[in-house]
Amino acid sequence: MKRCHMQVIKWLCVVSMLYLMAACSSNEDVSKDDDNQEVDVETSTEPITFTLFSADNNPSWDGMKSPVGQKILEKTGVTLEADFALGDPKERIALFAASGNYPDFILPKGDGDLLVDAGAMLDLTDLIEEHAPNIKKVYGDYLKRMRWSEDDESIYYLGTAAVDEEYWSPGNGFWLQHAVVEELGYPEIRTVKDFENAIREYYERHPEIDGQPTIPLSLIADDWRMLISVTNPAFFSTGGSDDGEWFIDEETQEAVFHYRRPEEKEYFKWLNHMNAEGLLDPESFVQQYDQYISKISSGRVLGLIDADWQISDAQRALREDGKFERMHGIYPVTLSEEFKHANFQDAGYLAGWGIGISVDNPDPVRAIKFLDWMASEEAQILNNWGIEGEHYTIDENGNRYISPEEREARLSDSEYNRRTGIDVFKAYGPHYGNGVLDSTGQPFTVNTPEQLTENYTEKEKEVLANYGVERWGELYPQADEFPVKPWGAGWQINWDSGSDIALTFQRAQDIMFQRVPEAILAKPEEFDEVWAEFMNDLDRIGVEEMEQEYNELLQQKIRLWND
Repeated sequence: MKRCHMQVIKWLCVVSMLYLMAACSSNEDVSKDDDNQEVDVETSTEPITFTLFSADNNPSWDGMKSPVGQKILEKTGVTLEADFALGDPKERIALFAASGNYPDFILPKGDGDLLVDAGAMLDLTDLIEEHAPNIKKVYGDYLKRMRWSEDDESIYYLGTAAVDEEYWSPGNGFWLQHAVVEELGYPEIRTVKDFENAIREYYERHPEIDGQPTIPLSLIADDWRMLISVTNPAFFSTGGSDDGEWFIDEETQEAVFHYRRPEEKEYFKWLNHMNAEGLLDPESFVQQYDQYISKISSGRVLGLIDADWQISDAQRALREDGKFERMHGIYPVTLSEEFKHANFQDAGYLAGWGIGISVDNPDPVRAIKFLDWMASEEAQILNNWGIEGEHYTIDENGNRYISPEEREARLSDSEYNRRTGIDVFKAYGPHYGNGVLDSTGQPFTVNTPEQLTENYTEKEKEVLANYGVERWGELYPQADEFPVKPWGAGWQINWDSGSDIALTFQRAQDIMFQRVPEAILAKPEEFDEVWAEFMNDLDRIGVEEMEQEYNELLQQKIRLWND
């Protein structure tokens, strides 16, 4: 059979290229380069299984049994056996590094250095050059951002952040139920005091919702989620953008461990005040994530401080139950009006975290070709839109169209992604973001500003209209009000896992996880003392030396990305 197959291929090479592409479509991937010229990439669809480990969980994963999963299998022959971190992914990754046994594909998030230091990851540079025209097209000049360091220009990970994404929805902010602002006559929600007053007044009027005690404000501090809901808002509400545990001055380009800023102390003091006033959920620092989502889904949590992706399941559940007034709007709240919420500040393409091929992968060429197919137009349309005739149709103008019923299912059915496979595989390969058009002039993703507005419930549209805007993002300072960050995002800067900065940083994190909850839950008259102890603890472990080391790495990243 193999000999016959090779004879067929040799014969096809004699005939015209057009016939070759038509006859061998099942054995070749066709992509387009920057000049929109077709590029043939010979691929195999012989069955092969690759193992994959991801530091992020994927609750919609079903082992590629969904329609989209089956289509990927049909087109590539690749089956992914996926394993996801449960708990701290660093522990699993450290175990891989210690054992010397690695999954075929690895998405380690911020712990990729452990694997690079262990010699676990392949340099993908030559594989990309020889076998991956779609990858080269999608990333373009961003490929150089994936170079590991000034001393090591290898590409170990391909960024899985969306390329050239246009942002229309804010990802971070303070959330209030629509019922709250509606009953209070749509008050201005600009500062933490505005947010507090709205919560307090509604809570006093409605101590119960649907027969259960109303929760004025709930936070989630379950493991690493504390960063998203409790500590990151401290820099967002005081004019900082997301650089992880660092605040980087835009003018001096110097970083500090962000908790050491006096402005942020005042934010945490406000949370302490909210707790003392009985407005903070007393279970905020002990509840698990599923309990948090369940509370929000019940409709009795008035306010949240969180990222959109962390509460999306709860918002979908409220929508599915028809509790539209109990869904939440997002507001650009800051400590005071002197600060601007920098949610939309542009960090350029974030290339530091992504997917890599390990040294244990049995067929690196087949692996890179699989990732290259995932970067193709065909795959990106599949992963975003689904299967033609099943999840979307083509209208009389040749445009992709999703019926109102199917779109509502996307928005309200919590099992939609698992059931269809849409959006389940997109994070495991290079892909374009919202606003990027394919070769036919249509968007790769299903999202447009107009569609976003159409997706809102009638209650959301009503609330937004009363605030004089059409979309939540219009309430926020826009990207052009901030400079583009030449370092990308501070949380993506790598360091040696055994270095002094790594050890000090871990100690600083351990201290923070203890002291921040302690300060928030302290009696108001004891807050300053607890905070001073927090700062002293950081001084004792050498926080200033840690900042100096980080600043050296920061300057290296700026040079690497902007040479």
